[in-house]
Amino acid sequence: MMLSQKAMEISPSLTLAISAKAKKMKSEGLDVIGFGVGEPDFETPKYIKDAGIKAIEAGYTRYTPASGTIELKQAIVEKLKVDNELTYKTSQIVVSNGAKQSLDNAFKAILNPGDEVIVGSPYWVSYPELIKLSDGVPVVVEAKEGDGFKLTIEELEKVVTKKTKAIVLNSPSNPTGAIYNKNELEKIAEFAQKHDIIIISDEIYEKLIYGEMIHTSIASISEDAYNRTIVINGVSKAYAMTGWRIGYAAASEQIASLMSNVQSHTTSNPCSISQYASVEALMGDQTPVVNMNKEFEKRRNFMVERVNTIDNLSCVKPDGAFYVMVNISKAIGKEVDGKVIENSLVFSDLLLEREKVAVVPGVAFGADEFIRLSYATSIENIKNGLNRIEKFVGDLK
Repeated sequence: MMLSQKAMEISPSLTLAISAKAKKMKSEGLDVIGFGVGEPDFETPKYIKDAGIKAIEAGYTRYTPASGTIELKQAIVEKLKVDNELTYKTSQIVVSNGAKQSLDNAFKAILNPGDEVIVGSPYWVSYPELIKLSDGVPVVVEAKEGDGFKLTIEELEKVVTKKTKAIVLNSPSNPTGAIYNKNELEKIAEFAQKHDIIIISDEIYEKLIYGEMIHTSIASISEDAYNRTIVINGVSKAYAMTGWRIGYAAASEQIASLMSNVQSHTTSNPCSISQYASVEALMGDQTPVVNMNKEFEKRRNFMVERVNTIDNLSCVKPDGAFYVMVNISKAIGKEVDGKVIENSLVFSDLLLEREKVAVVPGVAFGADEFIRLSYATSIENIKNGLNRIEKFVGDLK
């Protein structure tokens, strides 16, 4: 029996696979330190939980409109206006089961078979697979460490063709934490206008920014950028609500309508209870978000400083999100226990096997000379985990 060729060509998520493997080892009583998880280690703030409980008790447990409740859409419109200087109508907002579904809806709404989508590497693991699931062709462009892991116009011009339909922009970035400044966004907006391509701007880590950096949505750069951009965001990362599964998209009415139609035939509405809790998240007290951000910044600073003291490892300081991309290129080719470190996957497997530390190999992000560490874990875990990594690297010959 021949099953779906498209499905068989999709790669499983390495980040989820590694997290599952680490959890299994922990359940077996092993002392595993995990740097792979991509979610805050904080509890959802109490006022948001209370809103969810209140929604249950009030009987808000039935279907909502497929693209989300009007209350949540209004809250998103207000958030985009206040935070991003963007003006949308509720008819331009589509609420989904997480930002991943928002992206999937977007690709399904804009792509035809063979359409190309430019994706910078290191990329979030799901971008290429979501594009392929929508019959598109991911065109990967390396965003070099020396360029701050950001795409340059020179590199973009080398790959754009008549088949190019869109470009994916992720700022702040998973996995690099890179943030595009306004000048860089202006150049990308001009590039998109020049070649008449759609911009998909994934801004899910918008609230997780450190130091003097600020977040600018590319949709706010110009009227043209606004008209051709699909903004993707959600409550998962900023409000420690990963399990609540609420993401959203803001786009032109035509694209939003297509995305809503797609969703109406796949999952219908997102969880009603989560939607009411998300209204409170966006409109309520933002102090917990600020406090979480301060703690993440402390962890980032410690991790970056410590990594750069380990021989044969290095990293640049990320401006946002909660990840550090560690350059392991000097460890490639070395060996331990008779096994050669051929690539990031071998490095990660041996590290987990020998030192019980789970990291994500850079190959998952299209960057095989790196590993990704998440600092969405305690300082104690970070200290102990990096000590183990130093021991592992020190044993390489």
